Amino acid sequence: MYTPRHFSVSDSGQLAAFIDDNAFGTLVTVVDGRPEASHIPFLFDAERSVLCGHVAAPNPQAEQLSLAREVLVMFQGPHGYISPSWYEQSDVPTWNYTTVHVYGRPEIVEDDAEVRYIVDSLTRRYEAQFNKPWQPTYDDRLLKAIVGFRIHVTEMQGKFKLSQNRSAQDRANVIRELKASGRESDAALAQYMQQSLD
Repeated sequence: MYTPRHFSVSDSGQLAAFIDDNAFGTLVTVVDGRPEASHIPFLFDAERSVLCGHVAAPNPQAEQLSLAREVLVMFQGPHGYISPSWYEQSDVPTWNYTTVHVYGRPEIVEDDAEVRYIVDSLTRRYEAQFNKPWQPTYDDRLLKAIVGFRIHVTEMQGKFKLSQNRSAQDRANVIRELKASGRESDAALAQYMQQSLD
């Protein structure tokens, strides 16, 4: 990923927190020159530097994960259009965004108990937001319909393009305009921008 120095984020704790907050990622594999992508939730074990997930068994990536030597997973955070009219001196339109790219070596999870652990862990994580979380009670035979995997992380690249190349006044203006838009996504982007100033 092209990342000018002032947009680069390399702190492993910050990258792990970002993945945790934006865990619905895009898994990219390339086999025989053809890229495939799946959009799925991930779990990141920062201590072991491993991403876990699963895909449907008929998904072409289920087989590709056993063939690929390296995969890419992209995590997208808040992003939005930045109007040049918000700057002290007009410039050109741009797009501010936050993203983390993770490269790693894929491994198919063969053990049924481990596949169930991945599914149950994802379920617990996302059911936790409800007053009465659903408890997994499904037939284990349903696990045959998916392929669990781990990605052993070899490299993480973070890029938070948040107007760091602009003046403090321009950045304050952009934050103000994003907040004023009333859009939740713009407010989240403004929050990232504010954190980068602090």
